[in-house]
Amino acid sequence: MAEPHSAGDSDSALAAAASRGCRDAFAELLERHYDRLFAFAWRLTGSQHEAEDVTHDICVALPRKLASYDGRAAFSTWLYRVAVNATHDRRRRQSAHLRAASGWGEWEQQRLDEDRHGEGDQQSTDLHWLQQAMARLPDDLRETVALVLGEGLSQAQTAEVLEISPGTVSWRMSEVKRRLRELSQTEERS
Repeated sequence: MAEPHSAGDSDSALAAAASRGCRDAFAELLERHYDRLFAFAWRLTGSQHEAEDVTHDICVALPRKLASYDGRAAFSTWLYRVAVNATHDRRRRQSAHLRAASGWGEWEQQRLDEDRHGEGDQQSTDLHWLQQAMARLPDDLRETVALVLGEGLSQAQTAEVLEISPGTVSWRMSEVKRRLRELSQTEERS
C-alpha cells in the first residue's frame, strides 16, 4: 500500500517515505530535482552525454542511497554531494584520455560548426572561451565553481557539499579567477 503524500510535503518527508519504498514520494523527489541535478552534472562534466549518464546513474542508485539521508543537511545539499560522488566514481572508471577527448570533442565540433556557418557572435565566442577555460580546470576547482556560480550556493553550503572548509572554497574561487585571468592574458599576447 502506497503511503499518502502531497506535493506540498517537504523534501525530507518525501525522502523518508521514498526510502521506505513509496514510489510516489520518489517520483515527486525526482520531479522536483531532476532538472537541477542534470544541469549540475553537465557543469561538472562539461558534456551533455556524460551528464545524462551521471544523472541516470544517480537516479538508479538513489532508492538505495536515500536510506543514508539523515535530514541534517537540506535534501538539495545532500543531493549535490551524491552528484559530486557519482561524478568522481564515473571519472575513476574512465581513462583520463577518454574524459578529455569527450569534453573537447563536443566543444571543438560546436566551434567548427559555428565557424562554418558564420553564426559566432561575440557573446557566443566569449561563452566558448569560458567553456574551454573551465574544461582546463582541475576537477576540484571545477566542482567548486559549478556549485558557487552555477548553482548559486553560498561558500558555506558549497563547503558542506564538498566536505571541505569554507576557507578552502574561498581559496578555490580565488584560484579559479587567477587561472582564468592568466589564461586570458596569455591568449591576448598570442
